[in-house]
Order: sequence, then C-alpha cells, then structure tokens
Amino acid sequence: MSVSERMNQAQQAARRNEVANPWRQTSKSSATPDGLGEFKSKVHDALFKRLGTRLFEATNEEQMQSLVVTEIASLMDSSDSALSAEERQLLVRDIARDVMGLGPVEQFLDDRTVTEVMVNGSDNIYVERGGVLERTAARFISEEHLRRVIERIVSSVGRRIDESSPMVDARLPDGSRVNVIVPPLSLDGPILTIRKFAKDPFQVHDLVEMGTLTEHVASLLAATVEGGLNVLVSGGTGTGKTTLLNVLSSFVPHDERIVTIEDAVELQLHQQHVVRLEARPPNSEGVGQIAIRDLVRNSLRMRPDRIIVGEVRGPEALDMLQAMNTGHDGSLTTVHANGPRDALARIETMVLMAGFDLPSRAIREQIASALNLIIQIERLRDGSRRVSHLTEVVGMEGEVITLQDIYKFDHKVQALVPTGVRPEFVEELGRNGVVIGGGVFEDPGMWQR
Repeated sequence: MSVSERMNQAQQAARRNEVANPWRQTSKSSATPDGLGEFKSKVHDALFKRLGTRLFEATNEEQMQSLVVTEIASLMDSSDSALSAEERQLLVRDIARDVMGLGPVEQFLDDRTVTEVMVNGSDNIYVERGGVLERTAARFISEEHLRRVIERIVSSVGRRIDESSPMVDARLPDGSRVNVIVPPLSLDGPILTIRKFAKDPFQVHDLVEMGTLTEHVASLLAATVEGGLNVLVSGGTGTGKTTLLNVLSSFVPHDERIVTIEDAVELQLHQQHVVRLEARPPNSEGVGQIAIRDLVRNSLRMRPDRIIVGEVRGPEALDMLQAMNTGHDGSLTTVHANGPRDALARIETMVLMAGFDLPSRAIREQIASALNLIIQIERLRDGSRRVSHLTEVVGMEGEVITLQDIYKFDHKVQALVPTGVRPEFVEELGRNGVVIGGGVFEDPGMWQR
C-alpha cells in the first residue's frame, strides 16, 4: 500500500481517535498509518494558522511554494515524528499541493481518462471515466479544507462564494468549467463540480472509433456544414453535445469568418479567421452582466459568415433564428432536449422568453425556415454516446413543423441506419457545390457495423 493511500485511510481514523498531544507522538505512532495521517492533518491545520494571510501575499507561485515548503519543514522539525525520508518527502508534496493547489481533486484534473470531477462534501469524491461514474478513495481533510480549495478556485476568476452568494459558475484558467454551491443551499456541505476542458479535443475519427457515428454519417455531416446548412445539436446533459459541435465546427471552410459565442469557452476551432466571445456573469454587486443574447446581437454587426452559439437556453434563441434567416447560413448551436421534436418545442418556449407576444405559428415558421437539420445525441446505459437521430426540418404543414428522420439508431444492431428517405436539403447542397450520392440514403446494409 502506498504512503498516500495510508494517509487517506488514516484521516477517518484520526477523527475518531484524537490524541492528547498530537505534536509529541512517539516514534511508533508516527510511523503507523494512523499516526502518519493524523500528523498530516495537524501539520496541514497548523500551517494555515501559522502562515495566515501570508499565503495570499506571495507575488508568484515560486515564492508561495518556497514559503510553504519552508514552513512545513519547520513544523516537522519541531515535532518528534519518525518519518522516513521518503514519507517526509511525500508528506511535504501532499501538503504543499493541498495548500497551493486544488487538494485531492488535482490528481484527477491531471488524469486524461477523467472527464468530470464531482465533490459531494469533504468525504465523497466521484469521477467520470468513459461515461461511467465511480467513487474514489480520495478525501479532503475536512470541510474547511474543501472550502479553502473552493475559495481558491473562485477567487482566481474574480468571484466570491459565501452565504450571500452561495452559487458560482466559472471557468478555470485551463478552460475547465466549475460549478460551486454551498450551504445553506446545499444541505450536505459544499458541492464542487468540474467538467474538464479537453486539451486534445476529439476529432471526427475519434467519434467514429467510439461508435458515436459512422464514417458515412461523418461524411454527410461534413457535407451539410460545408454546404451551409443550419444545424442544431440536441441532447441531454453530459451526452456530448459540445464535443459533437466542436467536430462539426471543424468542417467549416477556412476562408470564412466565424464568430463563436459561449457561456464558458469550450470550442477549439483551428480555422484562422475565428472570433471568440464569452458571456460575463454579474459581479459581486449584481451588475455588469453580458448575456449570450447581447453577444448574439453584437455578432450581427461583426460581418460573420457563420455564428456558432455553444448553447441556446433563453431569449437568445430568437436572435439566433433571425441570424439564420438573414444570410448567416451554416450557423450551428446546441440545445438541451430529449428528442428532435422536443428540441423544437424548447426553442419555441425560449423564443417566448424574449418578451414578444408572438403567435405560435409565426414562431414555428421562423424555426422551420431557419433550421435544416437536427442531430440528436444520447448517452446509453453503458456510458457510450451515440447519435440517435439525424432529422431534417422540412417545413410547415398547417400549424405543425414537419420533420422526417433520415437516420435512426437501431438498438437491435447497435448502429445508425438510414430510413430510406432522401432529404430535401440534398438539392440545396447541390446548389452550393456539394454533391451527395443518393445511394447512401437507401442501402441500410452498408450502415451496419
């Protein structure tokens, strides 16, 4: 068993078995897992008391690290611990990481296999690997330790977290998305959720290898984006909408001006002519907010060829539809919904949030003329993400928007197969210089994996 594992096991025992004088332990108790864990906890707490505000007065990371390491060594020298040189080095490293970094969650942020970290109080840390949640053995020393890490995160982005402002949605310097909610809103202690930013984002061939889509579907999606169709990616939370949107964005021609608009920057485009805009939340006084809708409106004055909105979730849906209907063909966005029809209903509801008393038929006509294709993506029980529908928005029939599925996921063969319907947008793509063979819509056998 490694020293770090011994430390983690010792933390719970240390809380149950307080010793009278933790700084004057015998050599035997210091060498045991219980003594080592308790010793780490006491050093950790004493370090914060000893340094106080000096931790935040360091002008750079090197100065802070030097200060912390020096103080840890001084505290350890003043105690009667019988730690080996290796245990001493690991203890210094772990405590320095707790003080200067993100504590036990930092190891998961460095782990490429982890996509999300969920901290439910100081004793429960979960991670997501391959779409599957698993509980880890990592723990914070105390709830106060967790609060210190949370304060370090939010203060680094100019935010604050306390009872008067108990919720924060922010972004780490590396692009990872962070959500924090603390008591009194959270009944089980501080809750921290980190969705990691992919330093090496998935490419289309990665999605094909994972079975999210097939090579033929990938070719079709590339053609729809290149040919200037307006595409909506729909799916639930954690299904991979942003990942798919990022892949679709890679198909935009390099000679076009692209404006991306997001709550927290996640898209990673490699085209040269890209303008990235990010919404701004209100400050501690509740002012200064710049919403997605404000950025969408402003983007129309920036001469964009394409507008890519990370997600529509409010009145900006109306401005996005108007942009799609006024010459910004090939625009892309995502929405939270459980199916193509639900996605349209959500957009209609969000348009009404814009504050205009528009009749339902007028809104639906706007939607029908703006959108060409809906891509529905789902997360299956085994954690895998699959495109379940490719649905064309055909037009209006009476008061209803007409949809037709071009491809559907067949759970029997575990593959995305065509329905045999030839989409009407094929002719529009042809006019834009993109030709698609009709056979790919008619031969289900070639789509089976």
